[in-house]
Amino acid sequence: MRIALATSDDDIEACLTLRRSVFVEEQNVPEDLELDGEDPQCRHVLAMENGLPVGTARFRQIGESIKVQRVCVPQMARGSGIGAKIMSFIIETAKAEQSAGQVSLSSQKDAIPFYEKLGFEAYGEEYMDAGIAHRDMTFKL
Repeated sequence: MRIALATSDDDIEACLTLRRSVFVEEQNVPEDLELDGEDPQCRHVLAMENGLPVGTARFRQIGESIKVQRVCVPQMARGSGIGAKIMSFIIETAKAEQSAGQVSLSSQKDAIPFYEKLGFEAYGEEYMDAGIAHRDMTFKL
């Protein structure tokens, strides 16, 4: 498996296609919420295996925090550790750049245990986003 920053137009398109498949088609997130206009300000991560895209996420620095969003792995590849590897890649990138004190994200309620295993801590109240229950989480660098 190869995990890297998506830099080419083809890589970015693969990220967007994965996100559409998971969020819009599978989870019924409205497309206008999924494509929120923030992609140009973000860095994108793409996981590839045997020449196929198998996971993605985007992130950007906001103040003293690296904000991770749109983490997704297609249903057929879930449970294989791809999501954890993507998150580790982002955390290691943030540590190497030394420009932030934490990594933060908004987790779907069902994914909270996944992020807790990686060292994230949930805080604040549960809220709805795109019709899905979420909580904010943070990882101290």
